[in-house]
Amino acid sequence: MQGPFLAVDWGTTNRRAWRIGAGGAPEAEEWDGRGVLSVEAGGFAAEAAALRARLGDLPMLCAGMAGSNRGWAETAYLSCPLRLEAIAAAFFWVEPGRTALLPGAAMRGKRPEVMRGEEVQALGAVAAGLVPPDALLCLPGTHCKWVEMKHGRLESFVTAMTGELFALLRDHSLLAPALAAPVAPGPAFLEGVAVSGADLLARLFEVRAASLLGGRAQEEAAACASGLLIGADVGARDVAGRDVHLLAGPPLGALYGAAIEARGGRPVAVDGAAAFLAGIGAIWSMA
Repeated sequence: MQGPFLAVDWGTTNRRAWRIGAGGAPEAEEWDGRGVLSVEAGGFAAEAAALRARLGDLPMLCAGMAGSNRGWAETAYLSCPLRLEAIAAAFFWVEPGRTALLPGAAMRGKRPEVMRGEEVQALGAVAAGLVPPDALLCLPGTHCKWVEMKHGRLESFVTAMTGELFALLRDHSLLAPALAAPVAPGPAFLEGVAVSGADLLARLFEVRAASLLGGRAQEEAAACASGLLIGADVGARDVAGRDVHLLAGPPLGALYGAAIEARGGRPVAVDGAAAFLAGIGAIWSMA
């Protein structure tokens, strides 16, 4: 495909869209909370029309959860190892000639894995030279993705429900009253990282006990709990002595970066939006 188009990273809770010009550069952008869970049944065509009204009446290419069983239409999962060319060959036109959905990526076997959207970022980061062809990538979020790139292809990945677990603890657990404070990568967070390797469930309860007994200031509880969860996530990976390419915004990127350093790794910040745009632009040009 040639010419300008609209690129959409349609997540579960958030959505980001760009108008890509004829030369391949972004000309306009918007970011909102209209993820797939915010769209009522049968409402995706109207959402696409509203995006076009704001960004331009152009063909639209959607990555992410719009192609899931909770989205507009369910598209296939492509097995790893995976390259951009395979994604480009698996376009699904949900509105012929107007709106296309991309497939997701999958690992099949004893430890099945799926993802939608992050594969475009990971492959785009390599295509744009933002990360080397052989690299370990970390994409934090509600569900943190750890991606191994080999020879420029997406070789394998694993998902950790780190962000979702923290949100559940903060909003619905016995610990909730203690977890209202902001989280920063300070001493309390690093304390959580340091002790996260053993007996995680008991360590989480200790967050409450320490606050009740005066062993830790109440405002430090959230940071310690976050450190326990992120520390367990990072500690389950082989990061020691490795560059870990972080595709994350400042809040989560700082937390994961601190945990990676504490575990002997070297965090390397990568512009996730630039990686996504490189990936989806390459897919558009190949299709």
